Amino acid sequence: MVEINNLTQTAVDVCLVKKIIGLILEKEGFGSNALISLALVGPGRMKKINKTYRKKNKTTDVLAFAEHKASLGKYKLGRLEKIQGIGEIIICPREVKKNVKRLKTNFKQEFFKVLIHGVLHLLGYDHEQSGKKAVEMAEKEEKYFKAILSFL
Repeated sequence: MVEINNLTQTAVDVCLVKKIIGLILEKEGFGSNALISLALVGPGRMKKINKTYRKKNKTTDVLAFAEHKASLGKYKLGRLEKIQGIGEIIICPREVKKNVKRLKTNFKQEFFKVLIHGVLHLLGYDHEQSGKKAVEMAEKEEKYFKAILSFL
C-alpha cells in the first residue's frame, strides 16, 4: 500500500507510482501488507529536512527514512508475518527537474529513477556504506528501471 502526499504543484501519475512501488516490493519479497508513504515537497522544506536529519544544509532530490530497519531483514527472510509501515520517501520535484536539465533526460524517467532509489533505501540498500554495496544498489536500480520502461 502506498500513501501519497503531494505538497507541490507538480502532477504525478499516482496509479503508476503505486504500480512501480508494488512491483519492487513484490520482487524484493515483501507482502501486500507493506506500507510506504511518499511525500512530494518544495526545495525549502527538503533543505530543512536534509539539514535536520542528515546535517546537510542543502536541498536534494530524494530522501528515505525507514521505519523498522531491524525488522526488514526478518521480513525479507519470511519470518515476520506482517509489517505495517516500511517508511517514507520524500522527493523534491524541483530538484528532479534540475537533474533532467543536467542529465538531458525527461521528468517522468528521472522522477521514477529517484523513486526507485528511495524505495531501495527503505528496503536496506545503501550506496554510502561501501563500493560493493553501491554497485549492488546501482544494479538493482537499473534492473527495476528497465522493468518499468514499458510503463512509461
